Amino acid sequence: MKFIKLVLLFCLFLNFTFLANAQTPSMIKGDAIYLNPYKGNDTNAGTKENPLKTLSEASRRVNQASGEGAITVYLSSGVYGMNETADFNPVNKKFSKANRLIIRAEILPDDISWKPSDMPILISTMPFSVEKNDKGEVTGGQNFGILIQNSHITIQGLRVLGEPVHENPSKGILIRNYPIVWEGKNLEDFRITQCLFIGDKIAIPNHLAVLANGKALEVDHCVFYGVKDAVVMWNNPGTESSMHHNLIIDSYGGIVWTWSATSDFKFYNNVISNANVLWILDKAEKESFLIENSIIVGYNSYVNKGGGPQGFGENANPEKLKAGKDVILKKEGRLEIIEDQTDTLYLHIKPGTLGSNLGAGLFAK
Repeated sequence: MKFIKLVLLFCLFLNFTFLANAQTPSMIKGDAIYLNPYKGNDTNAGTKENPLKTLSEASRRVNQASGEGAITVYLSSGVYGMNETADFNPVNKKFSKANRLIIRAEILPDDISWKPSDMPILISTMPFSVEKNDKGEVTGGQNFGILIQNSHITIQGLRVLGEPVHENPSKGILIRNYPIVWEGKNLEDFRITQCLFIGDKIAIPNHLAVLANGKALEVDHCVFYGVKDAVVMWNNPGTESSMHHNLIIDSYGGIVWTWSATSDFKFYNNVISNANVLWILDKAEKESFLIENSIIVGYNSYVNKGGGPQGFGENANPEKLKAGKDVILKKEGRLEIIEDQTDTLYLHIKPGTLGSNLGAGLFAK
């Protein structure tokens, strides 16, 4: 009898262990993680048949990985509420230029069946950290949507919004959302491509689409519509970096901030319409830059220096920003944009009009 009880207890123990393991989120199976905001569950395996629900859980799974080799995170269409930062920092996993971490839409703009409604939509709903000055007075708050702390990363094909927050609750206080942040030491090779960044100064401010700290940053074939600032390069020297084939419309801050970019920064085939400040240099104006094969129509200031989250600095030496002979630069005016949401070229330049021939926008092919 005693033996039978021991056997039963052992069987119960095995059954409990099996159930516990079955309910514990598993490690990555293979080299892919799938997300679906409607059918997914963060206790799932993360396969195409059993997807996760949130990008933050996907980041936790990636952070558990070790060894070498690529990982791709696939986001199906739908709305992803970002109630916490998706912090990608796999300290035991090594990526390379050829074997990357890729965070991408399942269907990309160059796919033959793609429609604008296929883009996964990321919207921040998370709380903000509190910032204080030396006197202990609250000066503002911030949060990060996707935080990348590694090298050799690509983000592709996402529609990224800001957060429905009142950015200036009182004088001198600024609350801001940073949707994509690349931050760490000795980082290199970060590409953001075919993404659509949308903001609205009143309803859903997108304070700064891309905040980057590292070298070999590439931002290409993206659309920035109604965001405050598009790209800020800061802190470590941003060598070997580029910004090309982007469309920037109705920016009410600064288009590109090259605080840390070196003079080899390449800016070409970009189309800009209705900008506040085109370019912001570091306060010391250490570097000079060249604009190539681009069209800029409608802007308040050509080049500034200094600035920060609450300001755009002051006028800089215009000789620090040279426009090539193939650049069209018009102080006044506005380009023609397609606003029909059913059109494949939604939020792109109307074909046959100024700016439509440079390949700026979501389509790389």
